[in-house]
Amino acid sequence: MNSITKTDAAAHARGLSEADAKKRLKKVGPNAFQHGKKTHPARILLAQFQDLLIIILLVSTALSVFMGEMTEAIAILLIVVINAVMGFVQEFRTEKTLEALKNMAAPMAKVVRDGVSKQVPAADIVPGDVLELEAGDRIAADAELLDNGSLQVDESLLTGESVPVEKVPGKSEKVFMGTMVSKGRAFARVVSTGMNTEMGKIAGMISNIKQEQTPLQKRLAELGKYIAIGCLAVCAVVTITGILRGEAVINMVIVGISLAVAAVPEGLPAIVTIALALGVGRMLKRNALIRRLTAVETLGCASVICSDKTGTLTENKMTVRRVFTLSHDLAVTGNGFDTTGDFLSGGPKVKPQSLSDTALALTIATACNNASLRSSRSGIFRKGKMQIVGDPTEAALLIVAAKAGISKESVEKEIETLAEFPFDSERKCMSVIVKMHGKTRLFVKGAPDIILTKCVRANTQSGDKPLSNVLKGKISQAGDQMAEDALRVLAMAWRDLPDGTNTVSASLEKELTFVGLAGMIDPPRKEAFAAVRKCIRAGIRPVMITGDHKKTAAAIARELGILHGKDGVLTGEELDRMSDKELEKEIGHTAVFARVSPGHKLRIVRCFKKCGNVVAMTGDGVNDAPAVKEADIGVSMGKTGADVTKEASSIILLDDNFASMVAAVEEGRVIYSNIRKFIRYLLSCNIGEILTMFIGMLMGLPIVLAPIQILWVNLVTDGLPAIALGLEPPEEGVMDRPPRRMEESVFSDGLLGMMLFRGCLIGLSTLGAFISVFHLTGDLSSARTAALFTLVAVQLIHVFECKSERRTLPHIHLFNNGWLIAAVLVSAALMYAVIGFPTLRPVFGTTPLGLASILRVAGYTCIGPVLSSILFGGKKKPYYRARTSQ
Repeated sequence: MNSITKTDAAAHARGLSEADAKKRLKKVGPNAFQHGKKTHPARILLAQFQDLLIIILLVSTALSVFMGEMTEAIAILLIVVINAVMGFVQEFRTEKTLEALKNMAAPMAKVVRDGVSKQVPAADIVPGDVLELEAGDRIAADAELLDNGSLQVDESLLTGESVPVEKVPGKSEKVFMGTMVSKGRAFARVVSTGMNTEMGKIAGMISNIKQEQTPLQKRLAELGKYIAIGCLAVCAVVTITGILRGEAVINMVIVGISLAVAAVPEGLPAIVTIALALGVGRMLKRNALIRRLTAVETLGCASVICSDKTGTLTENKMTVRRVFTLSHDLAVTGNGFDTTGDFLSGGPKVKPQSLSDTALALTIATACNNASLRSSRSGIFRKGKMQIVGDPTEAALLIVAAKAGISKESVEKEIETLAEFPFDSERKCMSVIVKMHGKTRLFVKGAPDIILTKCVRANTQSGDKPLSNVLKGKISQAGDQMAEDALRVLAMAWRDLPDGTNTVSASLEKELTFVGLAGMIDPPRKEAFAAVRKCIRAGIRPVMITGDHKKTAAAIARELGILHGKDGVLTGEELDRMSDKELEKEIGHTAVFARVSPGHKLRIVRCFKKCGNVVAMTGDGVNDAPAVKEADIGVSMGKTGADVTKEASSIILLDDNFASMVAAVEEGRVIYSNIRKFIRYLLSCNIGEILTMFIGMLMGLPIVLAPIQILWVNLVTDGLPAIALGLEPPEEGVMDRPPRRMEESVFSDGLLGMMLFRGCLIGLSTLGAFISVFHLTGDLSSARTAALFTLVAVQLIHVFECKSERRTLPHIHLFNNGWLIAAVLVSAALMYAVIGFPTLRPVFGTTPLGLASILRVAGYTCIGPVLSSILFGGKKKPYYRARTSQ
């Protein structure tokens, strides 16, 4: 308790009593986040079987068992179980998010109770408690500073700003739960705990967000409705038609059920799962970890990517970009904590050590500095990437000095530090007394406007000069220009002191000699430039959402290419003055949102979604978690991301690389395209099977295919070839098209017409083969064998047509998918087995075909692809219609 001053003693010398703390804890509850009512695991599991397509598959399983088709039944049931397990696991994501957020709070905290400093569980903190804070502490609750200690707090988790915030007691200054004390020591009285803290409000936002269906889930639900109606219609129409024709009732019921089972695309959930799972594998190789399978597909149709600035688009590493003296104005290259870089004077490279004024400025910046650099390399001066210890702003000064060949170790060998006057928010500067070349000097660094008022002389290449109004104007103009470029500016100055001076005070900080300015910024990631360009080319609009200053955000966004032309910048204050309707009007041409709170981010994401956009949100801090979860697709950073944000997200970028997300966009588009190919193939074939049976009955023909033959076709063609089609490599130009619209049907862009057209050709070709061989031989078994052979052959050729929606068979790369080739060969072998193997013929009702019958089968098999190539051979469709920009 010795650190408590007399001035503050009345405020917090004793803190709360233990008895009072217990009463308050009983009244307000623990300092923890509330959890909603938990759903019983059994209820979550049962919910997985409420999807319409799953219900249809379960009914199909029962029908298959009834008909004795156990292989079919087991296959369908396995698919249903796999999908149910995946859905069950996914339901726990919200609880994990809240658990991660809970863990962000400090497990223990130091408080003053009954006049004694003690450690207590963070959950026992109550309003009125006095916290004792020092560097390295995670703050346990929202609190108000009490004493006059110097304190800097890293609030990047809440605000997104990469620079620690200076806290000034006596101005109702608050510190917040979950943030870290980076420097100093102070006492603070707790004002809010649990759900009433800023962190608690974020937890409330997350728990109130409902998980919406992805576009793929919506499309599959839509498809399930069509299939359900189709199955009932098939059962009813075919059965009734056959009975009216005089067929046996039981036979027609079995035929109707067989067709209904065949009409259900039981491979659809499997192909979606397999296609997404393979996409996950490819993404993992490109440093993107997919936490939710459907997230890949959703990102594929994203039209807006809302990205946090700090650590996502930028490196989260302060970097000096410019060093100014009255004789030289130098640009500095290189980013982050890498000591390799050049100094440029209007283009040509210069050696800063040969420039006395620049070298002096960098020497002062190094000596007047409490940060340090670490490297695995040995030696006094080291080039390459460094690890920093201390304040990131001071570390940036050490890095730029190292680029000039001035290391902290070399400065400390030549210059002895005698005393230090730390930075504080009132003086806005830091001073050290040093012994340099036998002389005692004062080195000062701080805010340019403050330093300039303390200066009477200025250092130049030709020596010191009186600080005239002209020189002052030149210095101020340089500082203003740096500020306009969103650079954070520090000034360096010095003065001689009488020998023996070893105590620093504010009275010494006068009659200084101005030396130079250093302008720094958290620079954009190198990879982000190309990633932003790819997004724009793909019709995806990148938007920056940050808690940083407006000018800083705009400068970074303009450099990256996010902000250009008539695009606007909105701040949190401006958002507060806007109604939702006004925001909807502005959001279409706003590229940057600056100085925003977690609530603002959530509102922005919701507004984009309301305007019809599919929204992706990237982020790393706790402040991003609600918006990340609200977005259609949430993306968090793997290296710098908070646990709560990772749990709220669907994709984690393991290398924190914005470019990895662009790769996820490509994967999503490829996957959706492959799913459309699968649907096109499968439903075309099913339509062909239904038309074969139905038209045959209308024409008064015998039943064209026996029930077991229908189920065999279903097994052979709905199995391996259909799944292999979902493994197609990407088509050319997949990233050169605009994103799909949210409301777009899975059958859009003529897919339904294509399916109906080819389905009709498949059905008519099968009927043609049946009628032709029946007239040729007069044998029903031979006719059915010809129809079965034709149906399977036509479908196995059609699977190659489905490889592209833009090209016909002669223009398609037939052999770029080895899985498809293998699947077709296996299916063809299985088809041959039921005709060629004598033991299987009685089971499937087949018989060997003569040459004349085989030629007829071959002729009818070729009708579909030949006719399609003639009709559509000269037409190359665009990928998709361009979406209307919001």
